[in-house]
Amino acid sequence: MTFPHLLITGGAGFIGSNFVYHALKSNLARRITVIDALTYAGNLENLSAVAADPRLTFQRLDITDRPTLDSFFASTEFTHVIHLAAESHVDRSIAGPEAFVRTNVLGTFHLLEAVRKSWSGALSLQSVADRPNRLFLHVSTDEVFGSLGATGAFTEETPYRPNSPYAASKAGSDHLARAYHHTYGLPVIISNCSNNFGPFQFPEKLIPLIILNCLQSKPLPVYGDGQQVRDWLFVSDHCRALALLLTAGRVGECYNIGGSRERTNLDLVRAICRIMDQKRPAGAPHDRLITFVADRPGHDRRYAINSSKIQSELGWQPTQAGDRALEETVDWYIENRNWWEGILSGEYHEYYARQYGA
Repeated sequence: MTFPHLLITGGAGFIGSNFVYHALKSNLARRITVIDALTYAGNLENLSAVAADPRLTFQRLDITDRPTLDSFFASTEFTHVIHLAAESHVDRSIAGPEAFVRTNVLGTFHLLEAVRKSWSGALSLQSVADRPNRLFLHVSTDEVFGSLGATGAFTEETPYRPNSPYAASKAGSDHLARAYHHTYGLPVIISNCSNNFGPFQFPEKLIPLIILNCLQSKPLPVYGDGQQVRDWLFVSDHCRALALLLTAGRVGECYNIGGSRERTNLDLVRAICRIMDQKRPAGAPHDRLITFVADRPGHDRRYAINSSKIQSELGWQPTQAGDRALEETVDWYIENRNWWEGILSGEYHEYYARQYGA
């Protein structure tokens, strides 16, 4: 299935840019428009390899800017929307929660309103079918469910119990998306994923942070005792799942997407160190750089995703087993030093400020 026109919000970010590559490679849409506010984690360099593709258009746009968003939707019609624009780093949400509420809650509200008005002529409460000619895919996180004990996994029926400002803001956006489906008949699907990793992930996130600190012989910070458990999902597997939801997911449903790869933070850091010992033996053993630091407030102990619904309904499976995807990710950061040095130096964002305005 090839859509007429797909809008990707946050398409210059980590998951967004990976999804752009997947959508272009799989010919998911005849036209693809990316909007991104190009804040600290949005980076047009992520899309440089496909910038010349005639199917792809980029516009700098902040979804919290309602007048500009309304004008944008008034001038261009989209048949499908995948909403990936979000503030997503828990530590930043603890230090400054207002930005998370503004982007994740208010921004999602403005986007839903713009989409609803744009599609009002094509949809009604009585005419929404299982496969409408319009679809809004809202991408969220497993953190909305809170923290698990030693056993069990989040399902689509797990009650929401967010424990950080980030998780609470994403829970709010999920509720808005659900409400717009049930109240206005907007064809919405919601997905909740586990921790992603892979190319183009912003360097402050755990996996790229550890890789880059290994490359620079800097301390490898591990919160608390390092026994927090996460279910890790390779970003390319996530993109395949999202494309399946756009083409075959059931409207009004929620789908969990996980990597079925649980490990403690400390085990993950040590696995990266072992890979780095092979790739950069001059710095070995890299685990000597592990430094335990004070735990962050309200740190959830364990997340795990039950993905059986998307597996049974759509046949999706995570394919990147073991440490193969982790090694591919390490290789990408080693081979793309200019990319992360441009981010760490602030060079890219200074350029964008000159090109697009601060």
